Amino acid sequence: MEEWQKETVYQIYPRSFQDSNGDGIGDINGIISRLDYLKELGIGLIWLTPMYRSPGNDNGYDIADYYQIDPVFGSMEDFERLLNEAHKRGIKIIMDMVLNHTSNENRWFQEALKSKDNPYHDFYIWRDPVEGHEPNNWVSKFSGSAWKYVPELNQYYLHLYDVTMPDLNWRNETLRAEIFKMLKTWANKGIDGFRLDVINNISKDKDLPNDTFKTPLDDGRNFYTNGPHVHEYIHEMYEEVFGPNNFVTVGELSSTPVSEAVKYTNPERQELSMAFTFHHVKVDYTGGNKWTLGNYKLTDLTRILSDWQVKMNRHGGWNALFWNNHDQPRAISRFTDDSKYRDQSAKLLAMVEFGLQGTPYIYQGDEIAMKNAYFTDISQYKDHESINAYNELVDNGLDKETAIKILQQKSRENSRLPMQWNSSKYYGFTTGQPWLKPLHHDDYSVEKVLKMKNNVFNFYRALIFLRKNKTLLTDGAYKLLDSQDNSVYSYERFDDKGKILVMANFTGKSQKRDVAEGFDLLLGNYEGIEMNDGTVTLRPYESVMLENK
Repeated sequence: MEEWQKETVYQIYPRSFQDSNGDGIGDINGIISRLDYLKELGIGLIWLTPMYRSPGNDNGYDIADYYQIDPVFGSMEDFERLLNEAHKRGIKIIMDMVLNHTSNENRWFQEALKSKDNPYHDFYIWRDPVEGHEPNNWVSKFSGSAWKYVPELNQYYLHLYDVTMPDLNWRNETLRAEIFKMLKTWANKGIDGFRLDVINNISKDKDLPNDTFKTPLDDGRNFYTNGPHVHEYIHEMYEEVFGPNNFVTVGELSSTPVSEAVKYTNPERQELSMAFTFHHVKVDYTGGNKWTLGNYKLTDLTRILSDWQVKMNRHGGWNALFWNNHDQPRAISRFTDDSKYRDQSAKLLAMVEFGLQGTPYIYQGDEIAMKNAYFTDISQYKDHESINAYNELVDNGLDKETAIKILQQKSRENSRLPMQWNSSKYYGFTTGQPWLKPLHHDDYSVEKVLKMKNNVFNFYRALIFLRKNKTLLTDGAYKLLDSQDNSVYSYERFDDKGKILVMANFTGKSQKRDVAEGFDLLLGNYEGIEMNDGTVTLRPYESVMLENK
């Protein structure tokens, strides 16, 4: 068992975490000022979303210079101090790295634009027009065609994401050598690992065939997701960088089945430590379409979580466990109740996550039950994906009110609100004007929550402690108890020495369920437990962790 498998990771979205200089944007010195807070929570690793030099068209995931810290976040000296201060507290730092694409302002792409003969031209994926139009019918994740025409070259370049983010050509050995050189530079600074953005998209089918559009998923991804050489490329990175530096690595693996995720994370294959997969946070996509007013069934959610638990364990893979991140709306607003039963809901989601096998991730604000932004007008959004989706919905005839409701439910901007530290203006995030203004006048903050009895923060602390001290939670097998239960998610973790039972009521009504003899309360999100004669009564959004030794 590796150390990181028992630790808890805290994801920081630097732009929204803590501003130290009053410019309204979170920064490195702000993070340093909150390290003691994270140490108190019990965090072992911090994942930092990108802070490299970038024009910010995708909030840093469009990298213009892999070697430089963007001045908006501070200096390289600030970053080195952050590393040092985190390590003093026994906290490791994982950097976010984007290797599928760069910004179009990156020096490599600026050179690529000069001519077809420029050595950097082949660092990207270019194709000539086909009968006067795009080389194929692939759709960008940010809507519209995945190809951009450059008249001066009479060629198109591929951009699976924003038009300002051209995809890199991993078939080019010189490009790969440049990437490995850059990764080693960060390793030499003393970082502890990488989170690899959309890493399963780096290998495309060389023929770039058209897709069928039979479903929303047949939009090109069949020919670039988990492509022909992706495992070969990642193993090469392991041999060059990850292995020699004993790195903790996590790959973002959207649209990846369990059979592939196991390959990425089985230690014998020497690729990645663990995998982010997203099937469980797509259960409210109507017909696979994200931009809809969707509902979910608990049985669908528990089936997906259970499938990944059983199959990853069986084949030696390892899950990265999460409900929230910078690309997802808040789970408390999505799957539970963020008003009347807010505290219970936050604790329920935490317990369900920490009871599963894998490495748990806390996204900033989870530990104080932060909820969705509920913006009411498109002018309040900064996120290109959300704005593009809104415009497309309206252009296709949907009324603006419904389009906004869809964004209130699905936009990733919901998770990007500034961290709520205290009750002062803008929650103590900044003394200036925040880059993204909070609107829902929420009264929750770190300051308030820490004063509350049996608060969410301390509940997370208890779960982090349990994971470090109960080997059953890291090593034990998993079993879903009732796949047809659409109200209560009940599962066991077990080995030959004992069992831990997790039961979570995902409804606003009390639910009675049978419990075998010999189980005692280990942790719950209410005071006490209503259990007698082999029956437990779960109050609205109540979750319990029971142990049978």
